[in-house]
Amino acid sequence: MEDANLLIEKFYTHFQKKDWKGMQSCYHDKVVFSDPVFQNLKGDEARAMWHMLAIAGKDLTITFTNIKANGLTGSCDWDAHYTFSRSGRKVHNIIHAEFEFSEGKIIRHRDRFNFWRWSGMALGISGTLLGWSGIIRSKVRTTAGNNLKKFMTEHPEYTP
Repeated sequence: MEDANLLIEKFYTHFQKKDWKGMQSCYHDKVVFSDPVFQNLKGDEARAMWHMLAIAGKDLTITFTNIKANGLTGSCDWDAHYTFSRSGRKVHNIIHAEFEFSEGKIIRHRDRFNFWRWSGMALGISGTLLGWSGIIRSKVRTTAGNNLKKFMTEHPEYTP
């Protein structure tokens, strides 16, 4: 079994290189991923999301710190710097990731970040004024979910 600390480091090192296949190799077949935008993605949905984000993030840079793991669970902090494609605005997202492991792989991955802070950077004044509301959160989730569905349709390796 790969050391859980090294597994987390491997995942984010691949992410820094936009190596989505390497990221996917860290995930268990039955992985479940959630964050404030993408909720309860299972298996291929989670793998496709990282593929989509890695190839879409032209100026994406990732840093990560504070890796802690005990073999069953783990966590780390990571930062993403990128231009949000829909608005052209610069974003610096600060994320705390939590993991559960099974059979030497990540089986649960939950990212937490301040959605209101993110929406202010990504969406501008509307995100700053309404980023706390369920309306904006729902619209962002729906758009992201539709983008993921379209991506998966265009990439047959993710369709059953």
